[in-house]
Amino acid sequence: MNSTGYLRRPLAFSLLVFAAACLPAAVQAQSIDGLWDATVTVNNVSIPFRIELSGEGDKVSSYFFNGDEKVNPSTQGSFHDGLLDLKFASYATELKATLHDGTLTGSYGGGPRNAYSFQAKRHDPSLTAAADPPAPQIGGAWEIQVKSPKGESAWHFLVNQSGPRVSAAILRVDGDTGTLSGAYKDGKFILSHFTGERPVYVEVTPAADGTLQVAISSFHDTQTLTALRPEAARAKGLPPPDDPAQHTKVKNPNEPLHFSFPDLQGHVVSDGDARFRGKVVLINITGSWCPNCHDEAPFLEALYRRYHDQGLEIVALDFEPEDQLKDLSRPRAFIQRYGIDYTYLIAGQPRELNEKIPQADNLNAWPTTFFVGRDGLVHGVHTGFTSQASGAFDVELKRQIDNEVAQLLSAKAQTAGSGR
Repeated sequence: MNSTGYLRRPLAFSLLVFAAACLPAAVQAQSIDGLWDATVTVNNVSIPFRIELSGEGDKVSSYFFNGDEKVNPSTQGSFHDGLLDLKFASYATELKATLHDGTLTGSYGGGPRNAYSFQAKRHDPSLTAAADPPAPQIGGAWEIQVKSPKGESAWHFLVNQSGPRVSAAILRVDGDTGTLSGAYKDGKFILSHFTGERPVYVEVTPAADGTLQVAISSFHDTQTLTALRPEAARAKGLPPPDDPAQHTKVKNPNEPLHFSFPDLQGHVVSDGDARFRGKVVLINITGSWCPNCHDEAPFLEALYRRYHDQGLEIVALDFEPEDQLKDLSRPRAFIQRYGIDYTYLIAGQPRELNEKIPQADNLNAWPTTFFVGRDGLVHGVHTGFTSQASGAFDVELKRQIDNEVAQLLSAKAQTAGSGR
């Protein structure tokens, strides 16, 4: 190569660098890669959360965060001329926003009637670190006193604390809120959660009498409740949170639990079908709209894969709003997201739950699972499902379900037949 050849490459590279440096700042800033500090506004309350974006053109993806865990990835996304469009098929939701002067502004939801206003700016680590030390110590277990529509008198409030920073979860009979993350600021702990679903904003104020005032804002409502340590609640004679294994029962334990509903192809499947005879069957009340059902689905699929060859069947009875019953796009995406291989049936609308499952008593929560033995009879019912946010409760629940299934499978097949 001659001497001019050696000169051309560095000169060309320098020209490229110079040209890039001369581009307008607005053009250079069009990349959306990285972490963003975002909010959605729900019932006039601004709920902060983090979201991670990456890609360009028609290949944009995103993740929400449940604590430090990446969750709920987008299933489709694009970014053109400052317009961001992300779709989340398993929730049938969409995020649409415009980038202007470093701020994303738009909406998130399942349509104009169910959309939250959305805003996001580049993640600022100094905001994450901002807190007021020293903070009161509130770590550990609490019980929130409540009168819930499901008949509960108390919820678990589980708090992990490191200095002024807190991660927590409210655990109801139907499941938990996901991880509530935040810190101590201006005399109270400010916590929030949003992962594309179940938006929650919580202010926790320690009181002089050793209780906590817990102000909870969600898409349902806003309410301020009192939390006590479990021992203090028992000393006052207050009832504990509902036992998920006792909340729902069957009216006649000597009668099989019947079902007969179509699958996604329209083929009717019934409890009397030969495939269920002499098997252990988990009958799972679910819905693709239900966040706690999303928590449960991967666990059930893993359980099915582990025990199916030993005689386990799982039947999901999905109750969907009327708009989803028209094309079943969200249930299909739900099945695909979690790789569900067990039987999945479309049972009706949520308001029809007790009409469609008339043998159950106090059936009012998603999810709920009936444990049917080889004899065709219900041997137990469990209401709700936890996520990792519930810590030891989550570990124990999964252990109990695994043990119950193993015990039912150990029953000899010749005892079957009285129910199915």
